Amino acid sequence: MSGGSGGGSSAPGRFADYFVICGLDTETGLEPDELSGENFEQTPLRRTFKSKVLARYPENVEWNPFDQDAVGMLCMPKGLAFKTQADSREPQFHSFIITREDGSRTFGFSLTFFEEVTSKQICSAMQTLYHMHNAEYDILQTPPTNDKGSCSSTGDCNGTSVSKLQRFNSYDISRDTLYVSKCICLITPMSFMKACKKVLEQLHQAVTSPQPPPLPLESYIYNILYEVPLPPAGRSLKFSGVYGPIICQRPSTSELPLFDFPVKEVFELLGVENVVQLFTCALLEFQILLYSQHYQRLMTVAETITALMFPFQWQHVYVPILPASLLHFLDAPVPYLMGLHSNGLDDRSKLELPQEANLCFVDVDNHFIELPEDLPQFPNKLEFIQEISEILTAFGIPPEGNLHCSESASKMKSLRACDLVSDKRNGNIAGSPLNSYELLKENETIARLQALVKRTGVSLEKLEVREETGSKKDLKIQCDEEEFKIYQLNIQIREVFANRFTQMFADYEVFVIQPSQDKESWFTNREQMQNFDKASFLSDQPEPYLPFLSRFLETQMFASFIDNKIMCHDEDDKDPVLRVFDSRVDKIRLLNVRTPTLRTSMYQKCTTIDEAEKSIELRLAKIDHTAVHPHLLDMKIGQGKYELGFFPKLQSDVLSTGPASNKWTKRNAPAQWRRKDRQKQHTEHLRLDNDQREKYIQEARNLGSTIRQPKLSNLSPSVIAQTNWKFVEGLLKECRNKTKRMLVEKMGREAVELGHGEVNITGVEENTLIASLCDLLERIWSHGLQVKQGKSALWSHLLHYLENRQRKATSGSFSTSGILLDSERRKSDTSPAMSPLRISLVQDMRHIQNISEIKTDVGKARAWVRLSMEKKLLSRHLKQLLSDHELTKKLYKRYAFLRCDDEKEQFLYHLLSFNAVDYFCFTNVFTTILIPYHILIVPSKKLGGSMFTANPWICISGELGETGVLQIPRNILEMTFECQNLGKLTTVQIGHDNSGLYAKWLVEYVMVRNEITGHTYKFPCGRWLGKGMDDGSLERILVGELLTSHTEADERQCRTPPLQQSPSMIRRFVTISPNNKPKLNTGQIQEAIGEAVNGIVKHFHKPEKERGSLTLLLCGESGLVSALEQVFQHGFKSPRLFKNVFIWDFLEKAQTYYETLEQNELVPEENWQTRARNFCRFITAINNTPRNIGKDGKFQMLVCLGARDHLLHHWIALLADCPITAQMYEDIALIKDHTLVNSLIRVLQTLQEFNITLEASLVKGIDI
Repeated sequence: MSGGSGGGSSAPGRFADYFVICGLDTETGLEPDELSGENFEQTPLRRTFKSKVLARYPENVEWNPFDQDAVGMLCMPKGLAFKTQADSREPQFHSFIITREDGSRTFGFSLTFFEEVTSKQICSAMQTLYHMHNAEYDILQTPPTNDKGSCSSTGDCNGTSVSKLQRFNSYDISRDTLYVSKCICLITPMSFMKACKKVLEQLHQAVTSPQPPPLPLESYIYNILYEVPLPPAGRSLKFSGVYGPIICQRPSTSELPLFDFPVKEVFELLGVENVVQLFTCALLEFQILLYSQHYQRLMTVAETITALMFPFQWQHVYVPILPASLLHFLDAPVPYLMGLHSNGLDDRSKLELPQEANLCFVDVDNHFIELPEDLPQFPNKLEFIQEISEILTAFGIPPEGNLHCSESASKMKSLRACDLVSDKRNGNIAGSPLNSYELLKENETIARLQALVKRTGVSLEKLEVREETGSKKDLKIQCDEEEFKIYQLNIQIREVFANRFTQMFADYEVFVIQPSQDKESWFTNREQMQNFDKASFLSDQPEPYLPFLSRFLETQMFASFIDNKIMCHDEDDKDPVLRVFDSRVDKIRLLNVRTPTLRTSMYQKCTTIDEAEKSIELRLAKIDHTAVHPHLLDMKIGQGKYELGFFPKLQSDVLSTGPASNKWTKRNAPAQWRRKDRQKQHTEHLRLDNDQREKYIQEARNLGSTIRQPKLSNLSPSVIAQTNWKFVEGLLKECRNKTKRMLVEKMGREAVELGHGEVNITGVEENTLIASLCDLLERIWSHGLQVKQGKSALWSHLLHYLENRQRKATSGSFSTSGILLDSERRKSDTSPAMSPLRISLVQDMRHIQNISEIKTDVGKARAWVRLSMEKKLLSRHLKQLLSDHELTKKLYKRYAFLRCDDEKEQFLYHLLSFNAVDYFCFTNVFTTILIPYHILIVPSKKLGGSMFTANPWICISGELGETGVLQIPRNILEMTFECQNLGKLTTVQIGHDNSGLYAKWLVEYVMVRNEITGHTYKFPCGRWLGKGMDDGSLERILVGELLTSHTEADERQCRTPPLQQSPSMIRRFVTISPNNKPKLNTGQIQEAIGEAVNGIVKHFHKPEKERGSLTLLLCGESGLVSALEQVFQHGFKSPRLFKNVFIWDFLEKAQTYYETLEQNELVPEENWQTRARNFCRFITAINNTPRNIGKDGKFQMLVCLGARDHLLHHWIALLADCPITAQMYEDIALIKDHTLVNSLIRVLQTLQEFNITLEASLVKGIDI
């Protein structure tokens, strides 16, 4: 519309732009329609032939140039059809949409009916085709059953095969009458489907009824083209058809936009559950393919799903009726919503679809939907389905769909179901709302729903009552009741859907990031700009919403919606859709006044239904405009006559131009009003404003969605090539933006948190981004595939590659073991280290194939991508995969993305940038799989490790679990074992049984590697294990860190947090030679305590999914334990030579002191007493533990328990006043300085509010 209209004032607000007639052109005769891809084995009656646009009135209108190819294709998408008197010849109505380059739309409505063929040539041509076909048929001796399609479509075909042949496959010119399809069609700027359907049906009736209509046909068509206006927004209009009045009404600018398709039909065909799933797929921009043998059904489902998305708009390829000649379009590597005609074939398995990894396939006629893998749940799905079901039930529609109207009714054998469905016409169903669910007892969602219904006590009765009172009002409604019911149901369902978004995004404005620069520069940098604060928005949402919302915020429809918001600051300038949405959001905000209900997952039902229904009812009760009645035109005598049963060629001279002055435009309002209205109509329904804003947004947003609809014109190879070229460019652009987005997410967090714990985007968000990357890879890999195998194009390519490698590999050249034997290595290299893991694409595939939990190809491909991302090998692996050029050539057509070398290189280069950050997207997702771990223990060379006689053991813990104690054979320092995924590793407990003569062991560090992901962790120790050595420990808890691939620490510093050492690294200096310990002054010690406590506070302020390891914050290098150790080390009196004194010794003395106090009953106040008792209890418990931990280990345990039970600050206060302190500390000691001790207590008190849970390994063997 807005294409040629230059603002729109030149375009009068007419109801219809064109009246078109399509059909058989007798001049050119029968032309087979090769493009429709019909095979010639079909009998001639079943073949398709080219249809032509026979006439159109007027020739052209400037504001909507006529697109002959598109109209021809969409009026009769299958071309011409022939039938004989034996076939049924019911007229068929369908609507269609033509989307222009700029995204604007025109609507078409066509009625196809059959007319007798009068041309002798055509009849004899058909006879000749039959002779040829039958001759061939006899030679081939093909079994007669090959024509199943035609039988099933025409109904009963139970005769024997011979009679079947005679009935369907024959045309005898002397005996049979030949009929051919013809169609009449209205092209209109707005989609008034019901009105247009009536106009066309009445025109057709006029031609077929024995009595000619009161006026010539031209009068009615002239009337609809030139004399019927579009109703202004918020008004209703009545005009005359051939036999009766026709009414249409248009919503005002404050209501939901115009939508005139029956929602009822969609729910009857698919059922609530399927509709909600399909709706979810559409919102997340999956590829959606609708499949049905009725064009109108395709259109109804597509239009309904997109209308229910309000306020969001589908941004991608939208072709609800895909003409047969455009089937190659199904391998478009972009999100699309297309409708495919099923040609009466029941069998879905025959349908070759290029890619199915991200495809939602909807078999409309059979009540069946195939969903893409891992589709998240729509928020509050059960309550939502419940709310919709109540409305449907009130209108007598069973929520699980009406099985009568779907072709698979036979599948529902149960008698009760049929009784129920037929019973609903008597309205009995509302009495017992639960009955209708009996049907789908087996369906678990419905079962859950049923429980929910019982719990909530459905208010169906109320609903029912409300409707009755509604229809008994004094308002006399002008349309028939059936039609009014459709209006009511439509608006109720649409309001419920719209309400979900107003609730979900009630406070979205707060999170819109307004551009700091002027609009011009904002446009130019649009792609780099973030327009919505996703992280903050998500952190406010209830947990169950996250999987859906985090993906939805990444879609283009959401981005465009927010762009629109940024573009329109002032009210007048606002996109109407946005204006309606914002006004609704404001209402909700007033209602809730930011009450907590917004934030909880409390389900808020829709409250706007009555009001919306009322406005429609008022419009229908009092018609605002009545158009001029049809009247006789200035026609010559004898014109306008026609033969019964034939739609005539009309008199083009009277229909080619409208009246010189349009009375109604004058009468209605000044031109300015018309212009405004015209623009409103654009923005409201064509959803496009023809000013610069929209253009900018389009350009800025065109990430590969440059093609809203394929050109429906000549499909020369060059056009197809150009389309594909656009796809390739779009894919590359999308890849660039995705990688950038993912890096910014990761890096942004890293920068913020540098040095605090470990970095992690919220699990949900990371999963979303990675899922959308997998999605993109699947689309790239299925673009231009020669032959499709399996559901995942990427995985099938990998399998081909694997096969090739196995063929080439002679048996000996492939060794799968990447680990050398210990003995060999021991001799050769002096510094012990693990042999590196081999990098192997094949090996990684094998790992994935061995995971029994992953059942599907799509799942395997995704797992492989995740693993490669985690290993930082994605780009390298894909490069290797694509380096097999022979294979790529064999699998892909020339135009495929993977065969465009430059683009492919750039694509791999973009993926390379993922290596800059650490992902755990494999480890964190596949939590239950078995993983081999490789352990290496490095004892100190200097101090005679080889003489060690005891039996060592080790226990490894990670975020997801721990191994339990593993005995290590005596002189083996390297071993591999398998256990369930431990997640990121956190601690290693290592110890020995103190047996033999030399039971002392000095361990430098322990290394543990995950053999699948290659992650290697280092656990520094550097202390003795042995009685009488160091602090007498037989076991230690080591805290680990992840090593990055290049070990120069300084290089690592800039990217990930500093290394976390094990708690005992610093202490080892103390204990071995206390003098060279770096002495900190009181200021530095306070700072260290502050940092440590701060780290813990920050940890708890992050969303749960993002938190790192608490163990590191407690026991790591700059953790709480080491900071408190500094406090107690400060001013500790240095003991006699050769005798080490540990903090634990001091604590034990303090304990003895308090216990003697208790016995002598010299007790100060109550409060102090409980603190002292607590303190003694903990010390005793730790001393009595069966574990052989040394004094420093005990101190660590005490601090951890104190933090957990919020007792640390009490204990510090207690010890500061203890006489033992006076004996064992210098006067300058921090613990003796009251002001410092008080500030220390205040800092520790901040840990009060957190619920600290300790890792099992830290408190093993203690039950307090």
